Amino acid sequence: MKEINRIGVIGAGSWGTALCNLLAKKDIKVTQFVRNAKLLKTIKQTRENNIYLPNVKLSENIHFTNSLKETLDSSNVILLSVPVAFLRSVLDMIKPYVNNSHIFINSGKGIENETLETPKNIVNDVLKVDRFRFASISGPNFAKEIAEELPAATVVASENSELAKKISQLFNTRYLRVYTSEDVIGVEIAGALKNVIAIASGISDGLGFGNNARASLITRGLAEIRRIGMKLGARSETFMGLAGIGDLVLTCTGNLSRNRQVGMRLSKKEKIDDILNSMVMVPEGVKTAKSVFHLSRKVGVDMPLSDEIYKIIYEKKDVYQAFVDLMKRPLKSEI
Repeated sequence: MKEINRIGVIGAGSWGTALCNLLAKKDIKVTQFVRNAKLLKTIKQTRENNIYLPNVKLSENIHFTNSLKETLDSSNVILLSVPVAFLRSVLDMIKPYVNNSHIFINSGKGIENETLETPKNIVNDVLKVDRFRFASISGPNFAKEIAEELPAATVVASENSELAKKISQLFNTRYLRVYTSEDVIGVEIAGALKNVIAIASGISDGLGFGNNARASLITRGLAEIRRIGMKLGARSETFMGLAGIGDLVLTCTGNLSRNRQVGMRLSKKEKIDDILNSMVMVPEGVKTAKSVFHLSRKVGVDMPLSDEIYKIIYEKKDVYQAFVDLMKRPLKSEI
């Protein structure tokens, strides 16, 4: 396998920018595509992404551009750091510049509403990239803390074990420990669904239900994620790892969690459209809740907690009543 030492990053959100900076500080050549012309000008002038990752000085080793062609031509690895809802349209735009040697790493977390597909299948559908040139990176990682070089761990998943090892070496630093996995679908399902459970956790916290309720939601949420993941071919042990329970706990409890913030605001009777319009960054759990609702029915998996979040967001169900209905469900064995 050729060296993967020239990285193109599509997306200038907080996570994409944090990973850009991490790589650039390792003296790796990085080109970041920034679509917003005003933001691009600001970044070039100040070396700071003042919208998505403020107060973080960006390495001089990052080249910023608004040219997709330049980004693809200068890179042998493409890091896709865009919300999954927009992934297909972005892939359509870069398709003319993709060659057979490009390797793709996805860092977005979600399931497409229209197709119910995760990033791996979306990339393959649009670009015809086989599974041996694709990886997903996921774990309990807030961009702000990675940018501040606080200790963390994450996992990179690829069906190509050699590629997974190379990417783990690429991103590994003294403050970020990177593990490998071959379970791409498990890592992607865990990363998508934890955002839905985080909305539930935020609602529970906003209603003042306490620590017991939050712990119960996390545990039963993990059970739902594992059930549908295994139905789709994932490995059970993935859900006990960094992309599973690790990311779930972080997103359900951390104050930096966008999806938890959505839940807390829903608990105060705010309208979902008002919440989304006031947020700079995209809380992927909102759209994922819709995908999961339909996916669970398609594959025949019971997901009561996720169902209630869908009903709260898309059917305007009362948040308190949703929790009452969850508690009134028939009793059954835990396992």
